Amino acid sequence: MIDGKLLRDAIISGAHSIANKKKSVDELNVFPVPDGDTGTNMSMAIGNTLSELKIMHDDVTVSEVASSAASALLRGARGNSGVILSLIFRGFAKGLADKKEANCDDITLALGLGVENAYKAVMNPTEGTILTVARMGYEKAKSLSGIVTDEVQLWEEICKECKTALDNTPNQLAALKKAGVVDAGGQGLLIIFEAMLQVFKGGEIVQPLSQDTKKAVTVETFASTVGDFDEVINFTYCTEMLITKDEGCDDTSKLRAYLETIGDCVVVVDDDEIIKVHVHTNDPGKAIQKGLEFGSINLPKIENMKMQHKQRKQDAKQEFVPANPENDYGFVSVAAGAGIESMFRDIGVDCIVSGGQTMNPSTDDIYAAICSTPAKTVFVMPNNKNIIMAAEQAAKLVSDRKVCVLQTRTIPQGLSAMLAFDPGADFVANRNAMTEALNNVATGQLTFAARDSEFDGHAIKKGEILAIENGKLAFTDKDLAKASYRLTKRMVKGDSSFITVIYGADVNEDMAQALASQLQGKYPDIEVNVVSGGQPVYYYIISVE
Repeated sequence: MIDGKLLRDAIISGAHSIANKKKSVDELNVFPVPDGDTGTNMSMAIGNTLSELKIMHDDVTVSEVASSAASALLRGARGNSGVILSLIFRGFAKGLADKKEANCDDITLALGLGVENAYKAVMNPTEGTILTVARMGYEKAKSLSGIVTDEVQLWEEICKECKTALDNTPNQLAALKKAGVVDAGGQGLLIIFEAMLQVFKGGEIVQPLSQDTKKAVTVETFASTVGDFDEVINFTYCTEMLITKDEGCDDTSKLRAYLETIGDCVVVVDDDEIIKVHVHTNDPGKAIQKGLEFGSINLPKIENMKMQHKQRKQDAKQEFVPANPENDYGFVSVAAGAGIESMFRDIGVDCIVSGGQTMNPSTDDIYAAICSTPAKTVFVMPNNKNIIMAAEQAAKLVSDRKVCVLQTRTIPQGLSAMLAFDPGADFVANRNAMTEALNNVATGQLTFAARDSEFDGHAIKKGEILAIENGKLAFTDKDLAKASYRLTKRMVKGDSSFITVIYGADVNEDMAQALASQLQGKYPDIEVNVVSGGQPVYYYIISVE
């Protein structure tokens, strides 16, 4: 049987493992836009469980572990892959409800419910993805019902089948085969499942790599050190002390070396008379005892960081008070870049969620924005295809107001949808008008290739300009100005009336105005506007209406 402690440790192990390998998973993304996508999103989603799981006692039940993990995963879910992962674990919460321990039938049921949740959440499920990998693992478990009665063996068979399914994903999706990679989401899921298996087999919890848990910092105050490290609490007690040096005490390297054997986040700073010490440890008494070998102790301070973290979470929940839904309509938009945020505010958006490409906001971020909007009906504009699922999950958490998630995949679509809103119309009329408007705008995006790749027949070299038309790669170029002009010409139609050039953080105004002048010369009857968006990743976001 799998008990609560074992499941807790297994999920912690899975979270550490995907965090350690997130970069390699990110690099599996077929489209070479520098978006830090799948591995990062999955890592951040399951990483949201760590603070709660690590303070759970050893006699916890599988039901309590699964429920806590599912709730934290959902609220921390980012991007499509993170949302799907959260839905798989939500199935575990349902399947293991009221269970103290889990047997083979419980595990199979839980995984099946997770797969069902995930498939239902995706409008048009595509095989050859994380969905397939999870489903094949479940089907294998179901086929072994009554045959395999050992839970560890069952999970091992699930992992083997997931690996087989993952290896087959290039045969199901041509884009994967062309790029010579397997599905990134499926790889991330397998990494988590295999790390869980290691614990189920009696192995050690995968530990986070040092670069993920320790940072090179210049410490000015001990408080700043605590702030840097309290996301991952490997040791319980934050221990600080001042040591007045004994005469002849010149070498403190032995003190530092010892403290590093009993904890982490070690800071030892000394001057002619005083040694300042900071360490996170499970044995503060040993730290203080060692300090006495170097002089007399002054002002020792010991704080339980796990209790502090738990209290901060409780305080945060108490402090968050949803806005009273006073207005009939309100608006939430996801945006990145000061200029773009300002554009949305100017046309009536109540709450901006900072994020977009490279930094998908979590379900909880969007949920908080919705609840902070003082309206009975809230329209949400994700403005990125990889944020839509998180927004839809956030909407399901809201109970005191109506939420409509518009399928905006780009910033121009979000802007067009907002401009189509009519305060005098009812909800259905506005939803239809805003949806029609977002579908009538063409979006062009200019960015760079993060790596060598091949996509949709295009051989792409790292650093080349990528011209993206309505979400699809149109062509590559080596000259940004030429590529921007060429892409815009592709989007202009006979009935086009407006061109808006939104330039990003890596483009100056002179470059943007030069492009606008070139376009105005080509299309004298079309109004061309230039806006400083300040967005990362994309040199230009160009809309044609």
